[in-house]
Amino acid sequence: MMEELPHRYAPVAVTVDVVALTIRDRRLQVLVAERDAGPYAGSRALPGGFIRPEEELAEAAVRELGARPAHLEQLASYGGPGRMRVLSVSYLAFVPHLPRPRAGAAWHPADDLPPLASDHARIVADGVERARAKLEYTPLASAFAGDTFTISELRQIYETVWGTRLHPGNFHRKVLSVPGFVEGTGATTRTGGVRGGPRARLYRAGDARLLHPPLLRPGSAGTAPDRSPGRW
Repeated sequence: MMEELPHRYAPVAVTVDVVALTIRDRRLQVLVAERDAGPYAGSRALPGGFIRPEEELAEAAVRELGARPAHLEQLASYGGPGRMRVLSVSYLAFVPHLPRPRAGAAWHPADDLPPLASDHARIVADGVERARAKLEYTPLASAFAGDTFTISELRQIYETVWGTRLHPGNFHRKVLSVPGFVEGTGATTRTGGVRGGPRARLYRAGDARLLHPPLLRPGSAGTAPDRSPGRW
């Protein structure tokens, strides 16, 4: 026989919150919205809201974002007394090209956010760290690069998301050493670089789902310092 529960449990509501990331003005930016209803009405927060009875979690995330992103994955769940018994299932979204944000929403640099409601600053920090890790082991950086891109443009994406400068030659060599990461188009840029150098080759995303070997961040936790000639 099942034992009787010693306490009555208060009902728990479920919401989705979306860490939507893009690159604008060479900075990693996060979409922030103004809450038009409680709790925290009038405060800045991540796009999000309560799950509708007929919705899947991911569907609710897309609805709250207002567009289907290039990449969407479940990030983590957050709860506790400070959330007034509201459980948040957060999502990470890569949004290279989002139509005009909804009224009350705007992009903010990830390293210069306004005060956010509840524990959303923690959710953003977790989302940014997940994005940085995803770029080590997956080709998702190409989602920000467009249909074709140069290796230099791809490097700028890595530098923006990782928040660090990378050696151009070493990055170029490492990218081309990863099978399926990028593939050449046979075309080049119309003009040379700012100093009138040779035209750069254009690439497109390859068919790899995982990067092997990975492109590890400089000083990644748990990895030994790279002292090889191919270090960053």
